Amino acid sequence: MNNTLYGLKACGTLLASTALLAACAASPEYRPGQTFLDCADCPDMVVVPSGTFVMGFDGGEPERYEGPVRQLDIARAFAAGRTEVTVAQYRDFVNATGYVAAVGCYAWDGKVARMLEEANWQDPGYGRELLDQEPAVCLDWTDTKAYTDWLSARTGESYRLLSEAEWEYAADAGGAAIYPWGDDPDAACSYANVFDLDAADAIEGSPLEPVNCRDGHASIAPVGSYPPNQFGLQDMVGNIWEWTQDCYVMPYPAGPLDGSPVSVENCDRRSVKGGSWVTSIERQRPTFRGRDPEDRVSLVFGFRVARDLD
Repeated sequence: MNNTLYGLKACGTLLASTALLAACAASPEYRPGQTFLDCADCPDMVVVPSGTFVMGFDGGEPERYEGPVRQLDIARAFAAGRTEVTVAQYRDFVNATGYVAAVGCYAWDGKVARMLEEANWQDPGYGRELLDQEPAVCLDWTDTKAYTDWLSARTGESYRLLSEAEWEYAADAGGAAIYPWGDDPDAACSYANVFDLDAADAIEGSPLEPVNCRDGHASIAPVGSYPPNQFGLQDMVGNIWEWTQDCYVMPYPAGPLDGSPVSVENCDRRSVKGGSWVTSIERQRPTFRGRDPEDRVSLVFGFRVARDLD
C-alpha cells in the first residue's frame, strides 16, 4: 500500500504465523509523512515529525493579539488527520453510539449572520443533501471530544484534538511565510478553499474582500480537494475552522513550550484555527487565533484528530 501502514490492530487477532508474531512484537517505526489507518473507516493519519518552530505573530486585530512570538520544541512526533473528520466518519460514530450532537447552528454566510434553530451536523442548512466526504460541521467542542474518546476506545490508541501549537506547527510545515503557500494572498486558490471570486459571485453584497483568484468552490468543498502541504496534510487552511484542545489565553502564557495544550481552570473559550471558505484572507494566516465558547455551533466549525505515537 505504498507508504500506508494498515492493520496494526490485527496483531491482537490474526497471529497466524511465526513471522507475523515477530512483526507484531516489534514496535512500529513511524516515518515522517507516513500515512496509516487504525481501522478501515478511521481517519487517514499522517505522521508529523518532531521539530522546532517559531509560533505566533507580534500583532493582530484589536483585542486579538497573536503573540508574543516564541520558539517551541515539538519534542515528539505525532499523527494528525490528513483532512478534517468527514460527514461519513462522524456518522459512523453516531450510528455506533447513539450520541446526540448539538442542535441549532450559527450560520454566517459571508453576508448575514443567523441562527438556524433546527440545523445540526446532519442538516447544516446547505439546502441540499450532504456529501459523505464533506467535513462534518455544526459541532461544538464537546461533540468533537466525544468523537475522539470513542475513537480511542475503539482502536485502543490515544486519539485527541491537536493542541494550538501542534496545529500551527503542522500548518506551517516548516515554512516561514505569511501563509502556508507564501506571502501573496492572491495565490491562495491553488492551495485552499478561501473566500475567493467564486464565493463572492455567489454572495452578492458581502462585506468581505475576496482574493483575486478562483479556487473552484463557491462554498464548502469535499476534504482533500487541494494539494497537501510539506507534511502531507490537506485543508489546514480554509474550508472550515478547526477546534483545538487549548483554552484561549491572550497573550500566550510563558509555557508550555513543548507543544502541549494550554489548560486553565474555568475555561470559557477554546482556540479555533485555520479560517473557512467564508473568512477574510487575513484570518487564514496560521498565526491567527479564533476564540469561541465550547458550546458554539457553527456552519463553518469542524475538527481534525490527532493521535499520540508512543
